[in-house]
Amino acid sequence: MRKLFLALVFLILLFGVASYFFAHESAPSVLQSGDFFGENRHLQAMPDSVIASAGAHYQTSKIGEFFLGKHYRPVWAAQVKAKVFHMDEMAGGLRIEKLGGGMQTTSLTLTDSTGHRWALRSLDKDPISVLSPFWRKTFVGSFVRDQVSATNPYAALVVAPLAEALGIFHPTPRLVFVLPSDKSFKQYSELFSNRLFLIEEKYTSKASLTKKFGAATDLVETEDVLQRRYASPHHKIDQWAFARARLLDLLVSDWDRHEGQWDWAEYKQGTETWYKPIPKDRDQALCWYDDGLLPWLATRKFAARKFESFHPAFRDVFGLTINASFLDARALSEVSLADFRRIARELQMSLTDSVLQTAVRQLPPSVYDLVGQETYETLRIRRQQLAKVADEYYHILAKQVIVAGSDEPERFLVQRLAQGRTVVEVYRLNENGVNASKNYSRTFFASETSKIELHGLGGDDVFDIKGDVLVGSTLYVYGGKGVDVVTDNSSVEGWRKKTVVIDGKANVKVAKSEETDVQLSEGKIETLIRFRDK
Repeated sequence: MRKLFLALVFLILLFGVASYFFAHESAPSVLQSGDFFGENRHLQAMPDSVIASAGAHYQTSKIGEFFLGKHYRPVWAAQVKAKVFHMDEMAGGLRIEKLGGGMQTTSLTLTDSTGHRWALRSLDKDPISVLSPFWRKTFVGSFVRDQVSATNPYAALVVAPLAEALGIFHPTPRLVFVLPSDKSFKQYSELFSNRLFLIEEKYTSKASLTKKFGAATDLVETEDVLQRRYASPHHKIDQWAFARARLLDLLVSDWDRHEGQWDWAEYKQGTETWYKPIPKDRDQALCWYDDGLLPWLATRKFAARKFESFHPAFRDVFGLTINASFLDARALSEVSLADFRRIARELQMSLTDSVLQTAVRQLPPSVYDLVGQETYETLRIRRQQLAKVADEYYHILAKQVIVAGSDEPERFLVQRLAQGRTVVEVYRLNENGVNASKNYSRTFFASETSKIELHGLGGDDVFDIKGDVLVGSTLYVYGGKGVDVVTDNSSVEGWRKKTVVIDGKANVKVAKSEETDVQLSEGKIETLIRFRDK
């Protein structure tokens, strides 16, 4: 990475264009409505809509485009019509709940009188905070800011109809503009004045439930879902619905799908609670990063591989999955290759040419004139590749798989079978230590899966491993906080031990075979299965 960085600096200095390329800081949209501004700045009547551009400051010369990329610069400069946002009129009147946004987006959470939440999110971004303070005021900071032009600011408008056609829950964004004279933002007026935004529903509380969620009882965030899932086996993620949503992510080349990009609808089914995914924040869908010399170098596999672009051909499926790997490993471990293939075929049948055309037509007319037809054709071509991509995605996930229990007592039954098969089943134990219900079952193949992690978490868990085979996947047994029993009666040919038990000395009893590698510590073993190490 250091060599890449030095190479970028050398190229910029060599051509003597650093100050020329990176002269522009992020600036607000400029209104182009002569009816309200210009000679009529003091009109009392408030306009219904205005004509504005999302980011004319991303324009550059031909040589600038050669080094930095053409990206979506014409789209950012395009004049679009947007409704004027009136906080006191929308949804019966909104109030500011909190200032939000990640490292790039300026956003507000707004709430109506019923508690329903809305997110007002800026089209333009400022990713400068990803850099250390030293680099922020240098050409590096300007370069990073300039690369926002690789995103399509209106991409979320396209993705929503696609999700609707696939039965995937989604917010419905609308394009709005905040007037420079709007005082309803109070202390945040400077941040939000004179800019284009998308406003969309936030699905993080029961108050935001609507009819489209059917019998849902609540709306929750990813961290709450994971906490509940690992606390009790009665809480389950709808992994097949999540796989469906993730294939849509791949279709639109949305690489930024970390756990913060999801909300979840909660459903009660008897003694169980199920969670269905609600994807949000489509800032990185349809991106073009690699059409300039410097970003092309920066996005190679040896560098920032995750910045995958929206090409007709899928160039790097693994790169598209990097940011989502933490959640993918925890929410897709039950989905088989046959499941992925079936879901991919369903997507292909549902996303007809008519659906794709309708989705792309959600772009503002001036933007559609620039990139609409190309976007449509790219979606059509990528749709035809979904079955192949689903296979590749499955094999990426299958290399190393996490099988997690919960904080209640469970039995993990592992059977090593011929032809490199390993069957893993997880049962909830009742108070007498008897199998009460099966919570997990999957057959793994050594040709696909090199490593299977079994996590007992809390509770007094039992791990039974058996079977004499020629080849098999390596098992890593993490007992967790309870007092666990591991019985390994398995055998796999070869000099390497294929069962590894990792726990605290006081937390586990191991009946081992020659296949068992026991790694015990003095204290309790804590794993990062629950939440990402921040």
